[in-house]
Amino acid sequence: MDPTDLRAEIPACQSCAYLNTGASGPCPEPVVEAVADAQRRQEFDVCSVGHYTAAADLKEKARGAIAPHVGATPADIALVDATGDGISRIANALEWEPGDRVVRTDLEHPSGVLPWRRLAETGIEVTTVSCPEGRLPMDAYREAVEGARLVCLSSESWLHGTRLPVAEAVEIAHDAGALVVVDAVQTVGQHPIDVEAWGADVVCASGHKWLLGPWGAGFVYVAPDSLSALRPRHIGYRSVTDPTGEGLEYHPDASRLEVSTNAVAPYAGLIEAIDLLESVGMDTVEARIERLTDRLKAGLGDRCLSPDVYESGLVAFEVDDTGSFLERTEAAEIAVRDLPSGVIRASVHAFNTAEEIDALLELC
Repeated sequence: MDPTDLRAEIPACQSCAYLNTGASGPCPEPVVEAVADAQRRQEFDVCSVGHYTAAADLKEKARGAIAPHVGATPADIALVDATGDGISRIANALEWEPGDRVVRTDLEHPSGVLPWRRLAETGIEVTTVSCPEGRLPMDAYREAVEGARLVCLSSESWLHGTRLPVAEAVEIAHDAGALVVVDAVQTVGQHPIDVEAWGADVVCASGHKWLLGPWGAGFVYVAPDSLSALRPRHIGYRSVTDPTGEGLEYHPDASRLEVSTNAVAPYAGLIEAIDLLESVGMDTVEARIERLTDRLKAGLGDRCLSPDVYESGLVAFEVDDTGSFLERTEAAEIAVRDLPSGVIRASVHAFNTAEEIDALLELC
């Protein structure tokens, strides 16, 4: 399969120039069919395969698809609803003490802000590292993480499209004795990824953006050596080894972060989505995104706020009037979005075309 074949599988591409994958990706038709088929099996085949058996089998298949895609092993993957769900579960799985400190960057999505803001109400300190132009200032970061309990940072800025030096940031934090949680939702699906090479304690992501999967299929990687630090308060029968026993023994792997009966059909879609992208090849996906974003940036010139040299498919740029620009893009059937700062962001994936880039540039 090549990017043209991938595009042909995405019905949304027949309706608009979809340049908003950084918010939510358009599912290929086989992904939606996989979700529907899984839901039918879950509900209609209960006489031959019980609900719980079918769900457990599908979840294991999902772990088996996610883990190699991100450079992990299946036991290190917990299945959650979305990236923010994963970050929140981690925030509620640590034994916090007054005076503990969390460090985050000012590049974080609200999913990487609000859990720590809530903890601040209980006496936890939160330090925010300012990242001019989407760059992590390493000297200021190194100073900030001294004495911190946990660091939360994104692998890529949803605001700028910049890529952060995750492995270096993790090493600095670990040297200071801090755990590290990485929000990787803007990385999975547009770049090859190796969570073990990053060295982070936890990596949270979701399938509904660049992976082109359905909503409701998020996942969390937990490094085996970091499991003992996680004793979830958000807990249910799927969190423990013996739900009906007298004690409380968490699962000895990442599944301790899972809680209860949830929708499993979205994971059938995620399995299919990963298979489709891998059939194209992640190196091919990344190379095409680079070519298309180079074309967009060249056309934008000084209006482009993202790095001139390729880092990701996220391209932020200025327009004279955000509201009127969005009205024009809607009329032209081009999907982009505005950011809280008032600038426009286009998200370029491998299924996009040079013609779509040019159509956007004509409106700028």
